[in-house]
Amino acid sequence: MSFEVIIPFLRPIKHLLEADTVSEIMVNPDATVWVEEGGQIQSLSGIRFDEGALHTGLAVIANRFGKKLDADSPIINLRLPDGSRLAAMIPPVVNPRPLMTIRKFTSRNFTVADLIRSRMLTEEQADLLTSAVRNAENILIAGGTGSGKTTLLNVLADAIPETDRIVTIEDTAELAIRKPHVVSAESQTDTHRGQVGFDDLLKAVLRHRPDRILVGEVRGAEARTLLDAMHTGHRGTLATIHASSCVQAIVRLAALANRVPGSSGIDTAECEVRNSLDAIVCVSRDCGRRQVREILSLPESP
Repeated sequence: MSFEVIIPFLRPIKHLLEADTVSEIMVNPDATVWVEEGGQIQSLSGIRFDEGALHTGLAVIANRFGKKLDADSPIINLRLPDGSRLAAMIPPVVNPRPLMTIRKFTSRNFTVADLIRSRMLTEEQADLLTSAVRNAENILIAGGTGSGKTTLLNVLADAIPETDRIVTIEDTAELAIRKPHVVSAESQTDTHRGQVGFDDLLKAVLRHRPDRILVGEVRGAEARTLLDAMHTGHRGTLATIHASSCVQAIVRLAALANRVPGSSGIDTAECEVRNSLDAIVCVSRDCGRRQVREILSLPESP
């Protein structure tokens, strides 16, 4: 894993960036540093940035990636060259110092066998889900922050046929799809250049002959476009959503789709969700362990 592009500006945490066992680094506005290692979160004493150093470093990093970070644009989310994610906020939205979180993708090369060994999946669940992906079923992966949604989507995508054209859509690119025909699109909503939202991207990629559409996380108006796409023949979609259960995932996706002007109501939207999806997978994280808690199959309504 290579972090050379940001290490000069984040020297106090250089050793954490280079440690393979550290999966997440969190620097809080009170200047404390926390890490996730081996599934456990702990505070590290003795690591501090000089006053103003983190703020300055983040502004330079943002500029290097074609973004800006200042009082008018105090939030950034960006993908580092190795695929890891850096998210930061600065005053006035947080105080008294910046907030920074770096998610290192130590799980990018995981396989189904790895998830079975770590007990995230049982063999039966793995067989069921990989078969569903091969059969081009539409699958929604639900869970909380850090529950393993992206990891599971990455691994399940291994079951997609080599000849399929895959289009990924994300706010900040996290997916690492190990297939030969992949097009990755990333929204641009926190830059000083022209802004391209998630829904804009989804509508655009539908014109580029995708065999499979993979959506990093559904959280806005793109829910309506995604439902329409699945309902009109775009099979094999994989997407994630923030929800605590399979039933809650249906309710949330329907609610997001129903926010679009001209929608026919929440009941109709929920019916569309059930008719468009073939399965919902709920993942959770308990005591540092990630696992598939529930798989809900959605039979087509008559």
